[in-house]
Amino acid sequence: MSEIIGLFPTPVMRTERLLDATSVESYVQRIKTLRKAANARSKSLCHTEIVDPARDEGFAQLDNLLRDQLVEFGKTLFGEELRWSIKEMWFNVMETGGFQSIHNHANSITSGVLYLTDAHPSSRIVFSKGLGGTEYVFNNFNRKAAVGPYNGVKWFLPQISAGDLILFPSYLLHEVPENRGAQRLSIAFNAIPDRLDSSGYTIRLSR
Repeated sequence: MSEIIGLFPTPVMRTERLLDATSVESYVQRIKTLRKAANARSKSLCHTEIVDPARDEGFAQLDNLLRDQLVEFGKTLFGEELRWSIKEMWFNVMETGGFQSIHNHANSITSGVLYLTDAHPSSRIVFSKGLGGTEYVFNNFNRKAAVGPYNGVKWFLPQISAGDLILFPSYLLHEVPENRGAQRLSIAFNAIPDRLDSSGYTIRLSR
């Protein structure tokens, strides 16, 4: 009997309804009080100023909720319960026609998106494999080829709802295609553990 083994998979964690409707509405209102700057490539997308949840009373409860989720995700990434901190957080406001170009997040270990509105199917996050280096790349994409986890290069996040949380490794390339639905609101953040220890060789991280 033959067996296919998924070797070295990349984890993405989804937590449904982390925030209840009342909490979601409170953060939607908070967006209105923050300064915003337009995205460099999409005029229909803007980002708020950076928020430090550890120093803002209005985000204390959210900081605790997210830390618990980060600890759980961190055990999958590193096999150990580590202390996590959110190094930066910001709000995204995407209007109809807005999009986010493919990118990843530098100087971070885990990144996350917390949704404050339902996301239209057109604006689900798309995760991509690395774009490659200087090597030759061989693909087999045609009408006869079935695409699966071992030959696919993109993965679309399933339908997402207000209050849902997504966590993923910060190096993972991701983008948001053109939003063909209503306004899409979300909170994005980057997080780091306090340290990583490999047989006594320890790296300590700080905000």
